[in-house]
Amino acid sequence: MAKFADDSAVEGRDGRYRAVLHPAWEVWGPFGGYRAAVVMRAIAAESRQPRPATFSCSFIGPAVSGPVEIEVTRRPAGKRAESFHAVMTQAGALVLDVTAWAVSDDMQGFEHDVTAMPAVPGPDGLRGYHELADNYDEWYPFWRSVHGKPLVFGEEKGPPVYRGWLRFVEGMPSGDRFLEAARLLMWLDVMMWSSVPPAHGWPTRWIAPSLDLTAQFHCLEATDEWLLCDATAPLASRGLASCNGRVWAADGRLLASGTSQLICKPNPMFPS
Repeated sequence: MAKFADDSAVEGRDGRYRAVLHPAWEVWGPFGGYRAAVVMRAIAAESRQPRPATFSCSFIGPAVSGPVEIEVTRRPAGKRAESFHAVMTQAGALVLDVTAWAVSDDMQGFEHDVTAMPAVPGPDGLRGYHELADNYDEWYPFWRSVHGKPLVFGEEKGPPVYRGWLRFVEGMPSGDRFLEAARLLMWLDVMMWSSVPPAHGWPTRWIAPSLDLTAQFHCLEATDEWLLCDATAPLASRGLASCNGRVWAADGRLLASGTSQLICKPNPMFPS
């Protein structure tokens, strides 16, 4: 069984790192959120600050499972925050381009929270994809390593919304905030695409890989296995779909939020 902490690990030092993209995390190739998570682990190795604050990436080119290289550059910044630029390459080709910020724990400022988690059933009261889908064994390898429990499941059309609980089949260590940020990047990327097809019903004529993914991290101390993913795709037009999403802990804390722009491509499986 795949283990996220192991499969997103990097080796190296002084801004140059190596990793191996594991086939267990494939969806149309190595999953975009997984690639982003690997780069986050490389940034963790370079950071002198303890808390990831933001992450923004562009998915420049396709990748395959196998070795990749990550180069991380620390940009000049202040005492309480530092900025990074990172690139992932594979066989000399650019795969991912990233900017990120990490910040100090020793900061004070405005304090308010008007967020509210959607009123939805918890994961214990829901059935998983593996129970709901007749063809679950045919789903991408990614779903062998992830358990999901959606609030709505079926082929009927509905609002462009995705809400569901996700967790890794194999848990991961707690206490590492960069590793937790890497997990949140995974769930943000999953939910963006998942919010688009409900407005069109299944099967879909199009697939829509991510052009980019941005994330703002609000709380990195969650220890919950199950996290609520809450995403919408309010506008799809002229070959693009714009999405935004949030990740919640079971106790109602907002852990991360983000956005993504997706590009539509013909679904090669649609005729069948």
